Amino acid sequence: MTIPNLITSLRIILVPIFVIYILNDEFLPAMVIFGLAGLSDGADGLIARVFEQKSRLGSFLDPLADKMLLVAGFIVLSVRELVPSWLTVLVISRDAFILLGVMVLFLQKMDLTIRPSVVSKITTCFQLTSLFIVLLNREVSFSARYCEVVFYITGFLTIASGLHYMHYWFRMIGEGTSEDQD
Repeated sequence: MTIPNLITSLRIILVPIFVIYILNDEFLPAMVIFGLAGLSDGADGLIARVFEQKSRLGSFLDPLADKMLLVAGFIVLSVRELVPSWLTVLVISRDAFILLGVMVLFLQKMDLTIRPSVVSKITTCFQLTSLFIVLLNREVSFSARYCEVVFYITGFLTIASGLHYMHYWFRMIGEGTSEDQD
């Protein structure tokens, strides 16, 4: 077990704590946990690169931890009516779509390397930003219009990212080879 994988595992453990704080209307502690999860995401990647501790397990654990935090955050904040339900549906649908695509490629015995595209990284950044803004908005009021703009940008990027992955998978299946999706 590498240090980055331990940090990622900690991030996974933080997800239910994050959800419990939101369910108990304790948004400041939820925001702190969310911030710690974000910092740990950056730390595990940096440590893995600098100390050459990249691992196959880490390539699966890291995105899994991100998805757990994002999906849990979108669901609980949507149920609390702080995030629009349409955005939650888009985020979860995209993740399910990505998982389905990976499963199809795996079943086709395609050589699959998990590497997020630039569009995917930007999308994840906006999804995290959306959740952070909602949490922050409970402590420091923003205009509803500002939040709405961030939600629409996040929704657009989520759709664009899903379409980008679809294009990549169709190209891979059509060519029968794996290549970087950037």
